[in-house]
Amino acid sequence: KAVICALLAVAAAAPQGYRVPTPAPTYGGGPVVPILVDDRQGPDQFGNYNFNFETGDGISRQEQGRPQGELGAVASQGGWSFTFPDGSPAVFSFVADGAGYQPQSDLLPTPHPLPAHAIAQIEKARQEDALGANRPPPPRQELWPSIRRFT
Repeated sequence: KAVICALLAVAAAAPQGYRVPTPAPTYGGGPVVPILVDDRQGPDQFGNYNFNFETGDGISRQEQGRPQGELGAVASQGGWSFTFPDGSPAVFSFVADGAGYQPQSDLLPTPHPLPAHAIAQIEKARQEDALGANRPPPPRQELWPSIRRFT
């Protein structure tokens, strides 16, 4: 009887409506990064738009675009930047238009310059092609003149 009275006393003393708090989301285990700037405009009735955002960890992205040409294909330009873990900056810019997507950054790989002998060969071939365009084609030669053709 004493045990039952003790259990009833504990149950009565417990806070009513108590719920276990739900933990805050962790989004993959890392810290939540705040958005410092988030400006967005458009697209308007003409198709123009622009946006800019920056985060608390130094990431920024901006872009603006507008329709061009008869078909109204959107031409845009913009860029983004962030900081590598070692503290060095990464800065990229781009233009996307009728000439395609053209990113620019000191971090993008570029082909090595051609050696002088390769440039000389390319120039020689260009000159030969230019001369060949002014010449008549060579006469056609029979590969097998002894074979009789039936027509």
